[in-house]
Amino acid sequence: MPVPIPRQRAIPATESGQAQGAFSPGGPSGEATGGPAGAVPAPHAATTPVDSTTNLTLLVIEDDPAGSLSVPEMLDAAGKPIRIRTARNLTEAERLLTDDVHCILLDLALPAPGRAATESDDELTTLKHVLRLAPRHAVLALTASGDAERGAEAVRVGAQDYLFRDELDGRLLSRAIRYAVERKRSDKAERRLTESRLRAQENARLERGLLPTPLLEGSSLRFAARYRPGRSRALLGGDFYDTVRTPDGTVHAMIGDVCGHGPDEAALGVELRIAWRALTFAGLCGDELLSTLQQVLEHERENDEIFATLCTVDIAPDGRRAGLCLAGHPSPLISRPGRPAELLPYENGGPALGLLPGARWPRRQVELGGEWSLMLYTDGLIEGHIGEGKERLGQDGMVDLVRRRLAQGLAGEELLRATVNEVRDLNGGELTDDVAVLLLDRTP
Repeated sequence: MPVPIPRQRAIPATESGQAQGAFSPGGPSGEATGGPAGAVPAPHAATTPVDSTTNLTLLVIEDDPAGSLSVPEMLDAAGKPIRIRTARNLTEAERLLTDDVHCILLDLALPAPGRAATESDDELTTLKHVLRLAPRHAVLALTASGDAERGAEAVRVGAQDYLFRDELDGRLLSRAIRYAVERKRSDKAERRLTESRLRAQENARLERGLLPTPLLEGSSLRFAARYRPGRSRALLGGDFYDTVRTPDGTVHAMIGDVCGHGPDEAALGVELRIAWRALTFAGLCGDELLSTLQQVLEHERENDEIFATLCTVDIAPDGRRAGLCLAGHPSPLISRPGRPAELLPYENGGPALGLLPGARWPRRQVELGGEWSLMLYTDGLIEGHIGEGKERLGQDGMVDLVRRRLAQGLAGEELLRATVNEVRDLNGGELTDDVAVLLLDRTP
C-alpha cells in the first residue's frame, strides 16, 4: 500500500526567489512559479525546448472538492525542481497554458465543458478537448486506481501515459513527466520525418513529370537540358519542357513557365506538358495547339490569376527551318558557325496562356540553316541581378554571356552548365526564380 502523501508541505525557494508550490485545492488557479496568472495564453505555440538549463513545468488540471489529490515535490533529471501550475477547469487551463509548459497532468474525472459530471456517454471527452487545446504538449492522464482499461484508452486517444490517482508519488510522477515530454518530442520528430519523406516522394514524382525523357528516336539532333529550382522559395517551380519526334520526322520542342512557385504550380506545369505531348502526337501545332492548351489551363488552374508562358518550336524533318510560336515567352537563342549568337525574331507573338479568352498565337517560319544550336529557356535565366544593384542580366546580357562561352568552345551540357552557373554567380547567390534551359544541336 502506498504511503499517504500530505496535501501541504514546506515549499523550497526557486532561483528567482519565488516559492515552488505543491498542488493544493485551496486557491482558484494555484500557479506556483512561472508566468503570471494573467499571462496571455499561447495554446498553439511550441513548448519551450528542454535542456540542462530549463526547468520542467507541469500544468495540473483537476477539480477535487475533497482535496484528496496532492502533487508531491518533484525534481527533474538534473535535480532541479519541477514547477507546477494548477487549474480547476479547462477555462483556467487555457489561460495558464503558455508556451513554457512542457507537460499536462489531466484528471480524467474532470467534466468536459458544458457537461455534467454524471454524464458519461464519452468518458474521454475532456481529454480529447485538452488534446485539441494543446496539440504540441505532452499529456499524462490521471485515473482511478485499478482502472487500467480507461488509462490504456486514454493513451490510444493521444495521451503519452497514464497514472493511478492513489499511487502518485514524487519519484513516479517526475519520471512519468520526463518520459512523456521525451516521448512527445520523439513523436513530433518522427512525424516531421514522415512528412519530409512524403514531400520528397511527391517532389520526385513532380520532377519526373516536369523533366521528361525526350522522345527523339530516329532524329540526328542532339538534346541537352538543365533545370535549377529557385531554392530560396520552393523545392519545385512551374518551369517545364519537352521534346518529341512525330512519325513524319518533325522534331517538336517546347518550354514553359507557370507563374508562381511550389507544388501546385509544378503540378499544373506537369499537366500542361503532358497535354502538349499528347496534342503534338495527335497532329496539332501552332495556334490550334496553344488554344487547346489554354483551355486545359483554364479548367485546371486554381484561380483566374494563374497564367503560363510558352515557347514552341517545330523543326522540319530536314532540320533547316522551323515554325515558332511565342505565348508571352522569351524568344529562343540561335547560334550558327561564323555568325554571332542571336535571338530568333519575336515580333507578333501572342499573350501568355490564360490571360485573354479567344487569343491567337501566330506561327512564324524561321530559317535555321545547315548547322546550328537552338537554346530555349525560361525567364529565370535573364531576370537575375548583376552584382548588388538592381540591374538585371536581361536578354542582351544573356546573349553576350552565351557568345563568350561559345567562343571558348563550349557546347551541349557543358555550355548549359557554365551558362547557368555564371548567371547564378552574377546574381551573388541562388536565383529566386526557377531556371530551365533546353538545347538542340544540329551538325552536318
